[in-house]
Amino acid sequence: MENGAECYRRFLDGDRDALVEIIREYRDGMILFVDGVVNNFSLAEDIVQEVFIKLVVKKPKYSEKSSFKTWLYSICRNTSVDFLRKIKSRREYNTDELRNLADEADLEEHYINEERRITVRRAMKKLKSDYCQVLQLIYIEGFDHSGAADVMNKSNRQIENLVYRAKKALKSELEKEGIVYEKL
Repeated sequence: MENGAECYRRFLDGDRDALVEIIREYRDGMILFVDGVVNNFSLAEDIVQEVFIKLVVKKPKYSEKSSFKTWLYSICRNTSVDFLRKIKSRREYNTDELRNLADEADLEEHYINEERRITVRRAMKKLKSDYCQVLQLIYIEGFDHSGAADVMNKSNRQIENLVYRAKKALKSELEKEGIVYEKL
């Protein structure tokens, strides 16, 4: 895919296919990020859909002060926080079912990897919201500290501290589950 900012410019110029490209490229990551904020996968899907509706209806200006992805994730975070302010409650999310895989070895490997992801996601859900968000942005979405700082409206130093504390808290949660990760 070409640059997200370029696709957005094309969309603003009337090319509807450019929006489809943006949705295809960013939707899944945005849902996982928002899920870390609202703690409800189904609700995260709805919020991401609302973000894309905002892009279509309001056509917010992208100023290019940060990367397009950072700008888009900032909109996601702000929309999620606004929603949480309205409902003031948090819920659990439903996990997705495993895909059907033909090869038994692939199925076993996929199952083990999926169980690890579920265990880590479950442990992340027990962390403070900021901890969950910063881990999601940096380790799952691939943001650098500066990009995460922009999305979360924090300084780089605050992000470094959050990452340190979040990793420590995640390690503690995983150890409660009997899982030891040396990389944390």
